[in-house]
Amino acid sequence: MKFLRHFGSECRALFEATGGIYFLFVDVAGSIFRYRFRWGLFLEQIIRIGIRSQAIVLITGAFTGAVFAAQTQFRFGKLGMSSATGPVVSISMLRELGPVLCALMLSGRVGSAMAAELSTMRVTEQIDALRALAVYPIEYLIVPRFLGMLVSMPFLVALTSGMGIFLGWAVSVLLLGVEPAFYWENTVKFTGAKDIWMGEIKALFFAVIIVLISCQRGIHCRLSAEGVGIAATEAMVFSSITVLISNFFFSFLMNFVFS
Repeated sequence: MKFLRHFGSECRALFEATGGIYFLFVDVAGSIFRYRFRWGLFLEQIIRIGIRSQAIVLITGAFTGAVFAAQTQFRFGKLGMSSATGPVVSISMLRELGPVLCALMLSGRVGSAMAAELSTMRVTEQIDALRALAVYPIEYLIVPRFLGMLVSMPFLVALTSGMGIFLGWAVSVLLLGVEPAFYWENTVKFTGAKDIWMGEIKALFFAVIIVLISCQRGIHCRLSAEGVGIAATEAMVFSSITVLISNFFFSFLMNFVFS
């Protein structure tokens, strides 16, 4: 019975959080058109999310592409299919590895930071102070973060995928002796615009997932110092898990759409 009660309470909390995220999305979407646009806060989020995350996504993409190209070449080389390494690396980075790994990195770096910042403002009653000053907290705090993530994510995914493809070429050609002409010829031949579009569309969906879950965890945290840490942890874990699960369904849906 204790297990059933615990399971029921967890399911209830999951449904409540899902409903809270949905209503937060509706509120954010309405606030974008209802209130004036705050350029200063928006550009600040572009710097925080986009510019300051470049290093971590470049490193992630570079070494993911490098090790993926190496492992692919180790197997394909034995089969006499070295020229197929390029297309495999490029399509994998553009469709799957680039968007997913970039989203996971941003969940840890940006998502947890958003949740910690908003939960600290809630605990120290700064959000209540905004209401007292007739400033709607969703419009002032969450809309700039939402738009900043929505604009920054596609560029960060492009950086991740591009760096992975470049390092994959470097490892295959410079270290493993793959013929560069065949490598690039097959890469260009079998990599199309739809592969790029699939990654960029995923980037937009992942951006919405990360920012909504992180902000929802932040503004609904427990009113204690412990609640701040819990909100930051839950934001990272929940957004990462949601990205991984949703990527499975996005992949099937987009392959059906772009087929």
